[in-house]
Amino acid sequence: MTDDIAAGPPASEASPPADGYLGDPEVRTEWDNRYADRHQLWSGRPNGALVAEVAGLRPGRALDVGCGEGADALWLARGGWDVTGLEVSGVALERAAGHARDACLTVRWIHAALTAAELPPASFDLVSAQYPALLRTPDAAAERALLGAVAPGGTLLLVHHAGMDARQPHDSGFDPADYVWPAMVSDLLDDDWEVEVDEQRPRVVPDGGAGAHHTDDLVLRARRLR
Repeated sequence: MTDDIAAGPPASEASPPADGYLGDPEVRTEWDNRYADRHQLWSGRPNGALVAEVAGLRPGRALDVGCGEGADALWLARGGWDVTGLEVSGVALERAAGHARDACLTVRWIHAALTAAELPPASFDLVSAQYPALLRTPDAAAERALLGAVAPGGTLLLVHHAGMDARQPHDSGFDPADYVWPAMVSDLLDDDWEVEVDEQRPRVVPDGGAGAHHTDDLVLRARRLR
């Protein structure tokens, strides 16, 4: 999810790959269908927590996990970051790449699930995951992939909707127990990490787009010391 749910061989900077998706095909199809149902799923504006938390950081290499239609990735690129956008939906990546071309911005796009992507370890100065739909596994693969992508001295920024993890399963098939929440990531942080922000706060909501009804965020920002 974006405003709500990388450099091995680089993907094309002009457009995402037509095939070669790495990940579960059923997950890709599910998200392709969600995006195809609407001309624009998200607001097209960067997430408020990202804007607030990245404001004081020195631009470097950034990984946008679950980049969706590209609003966060493009905002980071405008700010001088060298950005890689990672997304399971090819429909979303096509839109993101089009927005980047229109804005004359360079972003690398990777069509893959986080746990299947061939990302260079410990190489991103910022790993941003805004409201990601990361599936939970017994080996904590998604959580470890997030942490493993951050370079020494770099920042992990994970933002999610407050209260979602405590909801009961419902008829749409959504079960909170299936997904990764910020507390699961913070539980894996050891002495190599410094937690800078771990709080619930009112959400700065972009106008329009799915998920605008969520009012509070859980924000985890941690810096990798070594």
